[in-house]
Amino acid sequence: MLNTGVSFSIGSFAAWAPGAETRDSWLAWAHGEHSICGIQAPAVRAMPPMLRRRAGLLAKMALEVAYQCSGDLIDVPAVFCSRHGEAARSVDLLLDLSKFGALSPTSFSLSVHNATAGLFSIARGDHANTIALAAGQSTVEYGVIEACGLLADGEPQVLLVVYDCPLPTVYQAFQDCHEQPFAWSWLMRPASSDVVSLSWSPSHHNRSMHSGRFPGGLEILRFFLRKDIRLERSCDRHRWIWSRHA
Repeated sequence: MLNTGVSFSIGSFAAWAPGAETRDSWLAWAHGEHSICGIQAPAVRAMPPMLRRRAGLLAKMALEVAYQCSGDLIDVPAVFCSRHGEAARSVDLLLDLSKFGALSPTSFSLSVHNATAGLFSIARGDHANTIALAAGQSTVEYGVIEACGLLADGEPQVLLVVYDCPLPTVYQAFQDCHEQPFAWSWLMRPASSDVVSLSWSPSHHNRSMHSGRFPGGLEILRFFLRKDIRLERSCDRHRWIWSRHA
């Protein structure tokens, strides 16, 4: 059976969610002692106001962690990963289309999957390669593979940004896990110390997600924060194995 994988190290990390805005609160969350709650958005003070006011909650969370994690670095390739993307904005556009037969060009431009990555690169005058990715329950895994491909091509570091929000009410029947608003980011580098590895193989036995489970992005974040040795996920016809070692 085919089995392959990638390895990398993490130079810096950031995470943000309503009610979980500090590293201590995220560590408490990872150990079941704190919850994500509320609907407030981060300030994203690092972004110019003219661009910041275009962003909704999902984009602001992603931008906040991207700025925190990248710091003053510029021209770093980035992979923005979101399973659902701006689903709420898209639903609003469809409702406007049904009622008025016309769409706001601004709202439409901010609903596409690479809109947040575009705002980030425009605000920073950054010309580095930027990728926006969605891959179902395995979105984070495919984002990591994409980032590791860039590292293998010679990039010294790659910014990975993972973010999602609950589905709009009209799509609630399709929810397969306990969706919550969150965003986190890793500055990934070639494997050196405290190595994180991801391996995978084909699987015909997907583990069904259900309303009580975390979404994949939060499962993987918890694995990272608790410094667990291993995390196994079965979804999208793959068996994904996360591991870490010194």
